[in-house]
Amino acid sequence: MDRYVTLKSNRYGLGIHMDEEVPFDILMKSMEETFRKTAKFFQNVQMAVQFSGRHLNFTEEQKVLDLIAETTDIDVVCIIDNDASSEMAYKSIVEQTLSNVYKREGQFYKGTLSKKQVVESDTSIVILGDVELGATVAAKGNIIIIGELQGSAFAGASGDRNAYVVALSMKPQVLRIGDVEARRQVIYQESLAIKSPQIATIDGNRIYLDPLADWSNE
Repeated sequence: MDRYVTLKSNRYGLGIHMDEEVPFDILMKSMEETFRKTAKFFQNVQMAVQFSGRHLNFTEEQKVLDLIAETTDIDVVCIIDNDASSEMAYKSIVEQTLSNVYKREGQFYKGTLSKKQVVESDTSIVILGDVELGATVAAKGNIIIIGELQGSAFAGASGDRNAYVVALSMKPQVLRIGDVEARRQVIYQESLAIKSPQIATIDGNRIYLDPLADWSNE
C-alpha cells in the first residue's frame, strides 16, 4: 500500500502526518496497516498526538482516535496543534495535562469553546481544545488550555494571584489572573516571541508570559 501515513514519535508525543489528497477510507486503511506494524513500539504509554498534512473534522478525528485505541496500547492524553514540535513541548503538555486531569479537585473539558460559550470552574480546569474569540473560561484555580486561547480567560477568579494560565498559543481577548488584567497588546507581542507552549503568571502587578518548559524546570 502507498505510504499515505507517516509516524514520527518521541517519548511523549506521536506525530501523524497524513496525505491530503487520498480519500479518507483509503487513508484509514493505510493508517491501520501502519499502526499494526508499529504497535510493538507503543506498549502501555501515555502520549500527546499531533495531526498534520490534512484537516480532520470532528468525526474523522474520532475515527482516528478509535483506530489508535483498537490497534495500539497508546493512551492518548490530548491532541495538540503544530506549534509544539519538540520533545520538551510534548513532555510539558503531557505532564501538565495529567497532573491536572487526575487531581480530585480539578475539572476536565473536552472540546473547543466557540463564540458566546462560557465554562466556569470552582477549582482548576483543563480545556482539551481551543478557546475561540468570544468564548470565556473562568476558574478559581488554574486554567490549562491544550489549544489556542483567543477568547477570555480568568484564572484565580476568587482573588488568587498565584494562579496561572497555560496555552499552546496565547492571543487572548481578555486575560486576567486574580485582580490583575493583562494588556492585550503586550501579551500578544510576548506570545509571538515564544514558539512553544506558554504560561501566564503574575509578577508584581503585571502578568507576564514565559515558555512553559522553562517554568516547569524552575
